[in-house]
Amino acid sequence: MATKKAKEVKEIAIEDKLRMLFEMQMVDSEIDKVQSLRGELPLEVRDLEDDIVRLETRLEKHTEDTSDLSDDIKSKKVFIDECTKKIAKYEKDQGSVRNNREYDALNKEVEYEKLEIELAQKHIKEFKIELDAKGKQIETIKYELGERQADLAAKKKDLDN
Repeated sequence: MATKKAKEVKEIAIEDKLRMLFEMQMVDSEIDKVQSLRGELPLEVRDLEDDIVRLETRLEKHTEDTSDLSDDIKSKKVFIDECTKKIAKYEKDQGSVRNNREYDALNKEVEYEKLEIELAQKHIKEFKIELDAKGKQIETIKYELGERQADLAAKKKDLDN
């Protein structure tokens, strides 16, 4: 009798083990289905997050460049004002010269300051062109960033589901 009970316990234990193994296989199959459904979605989400970080960094860099260009334009305008004041002073001093050498020296100073003004104006034009280009790039980056953020939100929602 003792062997009969031990045999029944063994059979029950084996039957329970088989049931548990079957249930584990069913759960494992469900996990495989979920993983196949989500597919490459986690990688896509990670890629989109990386793109967003990259775009935000570019946007920040372009914004800094825009600020630097604006500062450069302001400094060139201040420089032009200083040159204009020097020209006015030199022209005033030309009226009180005692010889031709002093007159020529002042005249060369006036010409030099005028050339400096022209060069500064040329730089201002270049800075403005660069500023416009940066502005367009910033708008493009902002548009791309908005699209990527919308895509990321949709992909995260899909992944959560």
